[in-house]
Amino acid sequence: MSGDEAAPRPGRRVVVAMSGGVDSAVAALLLKCQGYEVVGVTMQVWPRSVGERSCCGLSALDDARLVACQLGIPHYVLDFRAEFEDRVISYFCREYHSGHTPNPCIACNRYLKFGTLLHKARGLGADYLATGHYARIERSDDGRWQLRTAADASKDQTYALYQMTQQQLEHTLFPLGGYRKQEVRRIASQADLTVAEKAESQEICFVSGQSYADFVAERTGSTGAEGLFRHTDGQVLGRHRGVCRYTVGQRKGLGLTYDYPLYVTRIDPQTNTVWVGAERDLYQNSLIAGEVNYISGIPLERPQPVTAKIRYKAPQVEAVAAAIGEDRLRVDFQALQKAITPGQSVVLYDGDMVLGGGIIET
Repeated sequence: MSGDEAAPRPGRRVVVAMSGGVDSAVAALLLKCQGYEVVGVTMQVWPRSVGERSCCGLSALDDARLVACQLGIPHYVLDFRAEFEDRVISYFCREYHSGHTPNPCIACNRYLKFGTLLHKARGLGADYLATGHYARIERSDDGRWQLRTAADASKDQTYALYQMTQQQLEHTLFPLGGYRKQEVRRIASQADLTVAEKAESQEICFVSGQSYADFVAERTGSTGAEGLFRHTDGQVLGRHRGVCRYTVGQRKGLGLTYDYPLYVTRIDPQTNTVWVGAERDLYQNSLIAGEVNYISGIPLERPQPVTAKIRYKAPQVEAVAAAIGEDRLRVDFQALQKAITPGQSVVLYDGDMVLGGGIIET
């Protein structure tokens, strides 16, 4: 095996969050090979199958159980359905009704995986919780834990992990941080793991085969009342079908005819207005974020040059970040950014080290 993994940290027992996919399976395998006492745990978060490719479906539980059997490790299923409903599903629907575009994976990591599950793992006598995330954890000379990007930049998942704290990093392992995805597949194949060729889910795990708006309507009974489409110049262009059906940057599905292509530029749930305009109207050079978390636990003392990501798939771009009190920050970009979206997160980096981030307000 390659991957330049770090030497095992002190402690013997580790709980591995097994989703039924190849990444968490190989994470468990690597840790067992390193001499840890490995216990597999799968979070049951959904009461019914939501698709064969979903990490929430019943087939995923079966896959995780089978891999644990192959590895000769104990496996348990923990009931997280109530907390998943409250912390992730309800949050997702509430944010869409508020005209925001949420990232439920960040909420799941924050409250379930590295919140409740880590707490339960420690309660079971485990020294660590491990997952199949592509990220690295290191300790600096001053003793602080650092979250760093993965060796495989195309798979790096630190954007979804910026809410982690010093205590969580101390008791977390990311065995895949030094590996590339093709290496992980090869390790799984060489070990004859049943999930070696299992496809990855490319969608939000609990929204399967339907639009986000249809899911919100199914869960809440509504996507909001009809309201006005307004152009950025103020003119009324028509009526929309509820703010849950739109997100900043959206072009398709507006049902509007105009002299040039129109994009959603802003959503105002207070007045139930969806604002639209030209593509150039999507660009801005700054944002304000709230619910800020700093990995070090220490807010920025002064404006600091950083690189920043405004969504999971976005590249890191140069910016200057400045704290606004303890839990808000302002980010000014060197170049205009397209479709900065309230509800998504902005994550700050210093080289390959994650400084922290927050949820975009405006």
